[in-house]
Amino acid sequence: MSISVTLRHRFPAIRMDIAFEVASPGVTVLFGPSGSGKSTIINAAAGLLRPDIGVIEIDGRVLADTRSGVWLPPERRRAGMVFQDSRLFPHMSVATNLRFGMRRVAPGAIHFDDVVSLLGIGALLDRRPHTLSGGERQRVAIGRALLAQPHLLLMDEPLASLDAARKAEILPYLTRLKTALKLPILYVTHAMDEAAQLADSMVLLDAGQVVAFGPVSEVASRADLALARRDDAGAVVICAVVENDVGRTLTRLQGGGATFWVPLLDLPVGAGCRIRVPAREVILASRPPDAISLHNIVPGIVRRIAEDSVRRSVVVEIGLPEGGLLSRVTPDAVVRLGLSPGSPVLALIKSTSIEVL
Repeated sequence: MSISVTLRHRFPAIRMDIAFEVASPGVTVLFGPSGSGKSTIINAAAGLLRPDIGVIEIDGRVLADTRSGVWLPPERRRAGMVFQDSRLFPHMSVATNLRFGMRRVAPGAIHFDDVVSLLGIGALLDRRPHTLSGGERQRVAIGRALLAQPHLLLMDEPLASLDAARKAEILPYLTRLKTALKLPILYVTHAMDEAAQLADSMVLLDAGQVVAFGPVSEVASRADLALARRDDAGAVVICAVVENDVGRTLTRLQGGGATFWVPLLDLPVGAGCRIRVPAREVILASRPPDAISLHNIVPGIVRRIAEDSVRRSVVVEIGLPEGGLLSRVTPDAVVRLGLSPGSPVLALIKSTSIEVL
């Protein structure tokens, strides 16, 4: 099962030449600066833009193939869309807005009560959109899209208009949604925190070209990408809880072929989670320190060293058995440690620096 997109299209100011294939179901985050091609992909997948050349296939279902003349109209694609603004009908209650998406489709596997429960909007059903917070309106908009029984969910910066508090409110619901419904989802965002928390796969775009694509744990840990030069650069590691040490108030996680200790989590042994390790929080060493307060000393191999001339630093990509980390250090540190691709290295990380998502 996969999402496969190939499209070429010429706009007055830019030529799009995009091709990628990622695993499905799950959330595929389209990430890049404005004008890079993110919304072009969303519009082509929805059938709102017909590219000059294009093939779009979702889980074996061909939505478009300009070479053979296949072009499903939008209403036959069964694509649910969620935009920056909720676009709810102001004169309808929340319940009526939700049921609007059900009018033109036969009953399917996604049920009204399940969506209401999943998105936590049961207490809102009798209210009008103008009485809701921004986060509540977006949850209702997502529910309306789901009740149209989509085969594909398209989300074009759905949290861009929300402040940090409202984003923090809605992100857990989006995480629940992708886990419970197992739909293929294309998700556009400029925000690294959204990508880190939600993405299963990631497609990096720039100036109408695909720079990189693949599992988020691979893409986010590459030192050779512009992503690694951002202030918020950091690796994403998919983990499982293997121990809760109540006496030490610590939880031990296993992920990427490595062990990570974090402050005690309210999760049972065996539960899955993901962590983000900021590059600026990873210290490098060539041998274990004699005495130190941090709990995480993770052995790895240097895979890449990339210069960041803007910050007068370098980003070191550290290979783990099943993943990777990033560390931002000075050029002098690389020289003093004698680091080069293939060198063994230790990544030193404070437990409190690891973000559990």
